[in-house]
Amino acid sequence: MTGADGKSFFADAMLGRLARWLRVMGYDCAYERHIDDALLARRALAEDRVILTRDRLLCERRAVRGRFLFIEADGIDEQVAQVREAFGIDASRFLTRCLRCNLLLEEVSKDAAAPLVPAYVRDTQERFLRCPGCERTYWGGTHRARMREEVGRLLAPKTQR
Repeated sequence: MTGADGKSFFADAMLGRLARWLRVMGYDCAYERHIDDALLARRALAEDRVILTRDRLLCERRAVRGRFLFIEADGIDEQVAQVREAFGIDASRFLTRCLRCNLLLEEVSKDAAAPLVPAYVRDTQERFLRCPGCERTYWGGTHRARMREEVGRLLAPKTQR
């Protein structure tokens, strides 16, 4: 498990944005848009994940008792705040997971990344990461700086937003 305090998460179909931002922060957060509650519950239990849900019926399942956090808010700011308060999440593992498939990223050489990225990126960046699953390549840039800024805003105490 690799989440806050050793927790991994499974976000239900209504929490795709939350799942993505947790991945940006480096947390192991499974997410599938089309999965029924029974399968989600079985997988979450088998993989030792905390379920993040907006589905009250899912919370009532005996199998998931004590293994979920009911997300009350509609907005991403409040959703992240609720997870932060419940699990103490932070940005110490920023962009260490694939945003698409949730696997940990691996560092690759500039030479290995060169054919996979635009020429400008190849010429201006020194560090590259690649997902071992989907093989998506990541690098620093203005998008990374904007994401870090947004994560800082999302994790800031409510009075500082």
